[in-house]
Amino acid sequence: MKRLVLAGAAGLIATSPKWLPGRVVAMRNRIFALVNGDEGYQVPVEDFRRVYADPAADGRSEGAALSDLFWYWLAPGPQVHQEHLEPGPRYDEVAKTTRNILVKSKAESQAMTERVAARVLDRIETGPGRLLRLRDEMMPVWAELYYELVFGEPCPPEARDLIVGHADDVVSALKCVRPRNMRRRARLTAYLRRRLDDVPHPLPSRLTREEQVFYLQGTFFNTAVVQMSEAMAHLLMVLAEHPQVQRRLAENPDDDEYFDRVLDECLRTYPLFGIAHRITTGDIELADRTIDAGTVLLFSYPEFHHAGVDRPDEFDPERWAGCPAHQQRNFLPFGVAQNRPCPARGLAPVTMRVVTREFLRRFALTTSAAHTRSIPNRGPVFATPRGSRRNPRAALAYLAVRDRWEDVWRSLAQLVFGTYMVLDARRLRLCTKHFQGGTR
Repeated sequence: MKRLVLAGAAGLIATSPKWLPGRVVAMRNRIFALVNGDEGYQVPVEDFRRVYADPAADGRSEGAALSDLFWYWLAPGPQVHQEHLEPGPRYDEVAKTTRNILVKSKAESQAMTERVAARVLDRIETGPGRLLRLRDEMMPVWAELYYELVFGEPCPPEARDLIVGHADDVVSALKCVRPRNMRRRARLTAYLRRRLDDVPHPLPSRLTREEQVFYLQGTFFNTAVVQMSEAMAHLLMVLAEHPQVQRRLAENPDDDEYFDRVLDECLRTYPLFGIAHRITTGDIELADRTIDAGTVLLFSYPEFHHAGVDRPDEFDPERWAGCPAHQQRNFLPFGVAQNRPCPARGLAPVTMRVVTREFLRRFALTTSAAHTRSIPNRGPVFATPRGSRRNPRAALAYLAVRDRWEDVWRSLAQLVFGTYMVLDARRLRLCTKHFQGGTR
């Protein structure tokens, strides 16, 4: 009997990478729903674009319990984070400032990105071949680029390390793989406070100096760095998974049309946002119903991007060949222009094209790791110098085993840390208390 029990236990442990992570994730989702309640109206795919663009779908934080959780993850300064400001003069001025800082000619954007990417990528040492995590390798690129956009000068190592440490802490907390570290975030706040007068751009006059610091930290050195690093990790992961696509891009670095197809398909398959929420500030009239003012709207990007497409889970850049216009498909990777559009929607594709070209000029990628939209494994790949003839078989076998066992402990960590952070956010109620205090 004892041997039978031991054999059963050994079998459960040995097979845990296959069955345990999914069950733990399901348990975590049930706990989140239990704590946060079932607030919200999930917008159907057929109404997604219409409702998203409606002027009344412009409330962002006030009135949604979900906002307490997002403010917790984005602190310090979530009340002036561009993505979470309520509509009004403060939001308009902040959005205008961001556009002014980001706007560059295409040639200027390309030249700056080439210079920054070369400087950062030349520091990556693979030897004959090495396992990398793409998100970790991409963060310094975007930290240095956005620093240069904000301060108009090359990024010093001290600032790069502070920005990367801060962005990594935010995204790790968002994915619940570890709790947030507010002391790490405070070090970047202190640096920006010291350097505020060195910013060559006019900053929003409706914000206090301390709020201007939080605005820079949240918009440029949190969201921009995190989102661009995640986008590049997804893009390079799909290239590692599809060697023929990678080879074509590497051999034809100036084929912008093909790159655009690859990027669009990557953003369709792996949208950066899972569920985005808005709060209606007025009634929205649809053909068969009315959405009342004050409703929390939930927009599922993965569901929208996968609807109405043949083989929706399959990565196939050729589906974009001859596509007359993206508007004909369920595809909104940067939101809609009419309602709080992504401020980097013009800059992101240009800079991603440059970074991809510079990366593929130096390295070839393969992978055997899992690739999911939330990419909590940070995009593990095996990188070799381009042109190397090293056989990656042994490295890929090791990577496959390591990735599956990491998924076991990571799912358990997400269960523990996620539950703790949801409860802590409910206790602090940062958003609720802010609006109860009447400060906007």
